Amino acid sequence: MNPSQVVTDAKTKLTQSVDRFQDTLKTLRTGRANASMLQEVVVEVYGTLMPLNQVSTVTAPEAQLLQITPFDPNNLAAIATAIRNNPSLGLNPTDDGRVVRVPIPPLNEERRRELAKQVSAKQEDCMINLRAIRHEVIGSIDVAKKDKQIGEDEAKRFVAQIEEAMSKARSQVETTARAKEAEIMTV
Repeated sequence: MNPSQVVTDAKTKLTQSVDRFQDTLKTLRTGRANASMLQEVVVEVYGTLMPLNQVSTVTAPEAQLLQITPFDPNNLAAIATAIRNNPSLGLNPTDDGRVVRVPIPPLNEERRRELAKQVSAKQEDCMINLRAIRHEVIGSIDVAKKDKQIGEDEAKRFVAQIEEAMSKARSQVETTARAKEAEIMTV
């Protein structure tokens, strides 16, 4: 085990975790149409479940409207049903035989607070993941120190690097979460 490689890998994992958190927040509805809102929708086509982005193109031609153009027009009803049946979205799509249109209604105060709670829950999940990564790496450093692969000073230096990367990741997550909550709560 190479401790410096473990630290480098940990920094990469921390960055990936923050990126995943940011991508997850993109799927939350904010009152404005955004194609990534439908990122987690799965459609049953050709006897299998497929992500919406593999069976259609999603665009936002207006601030309050999403437009889904299926690659195969026979999948229109399946796409509309998949969006309608997704309880986390709460959207009601319509199709005109060529495209599916999804109007994005304005959020009421209760729904805004509910979405803000979801942001907080996703933030806490990300923080748990970050702490688990830190715990694993510090454990590896302690084992290396115990096995006399590295010295006391070197171990302290590696732990300091991990703590620095952790605090950077934590601040990114907190900043992103605050920005998303502000976006949700803005009328």
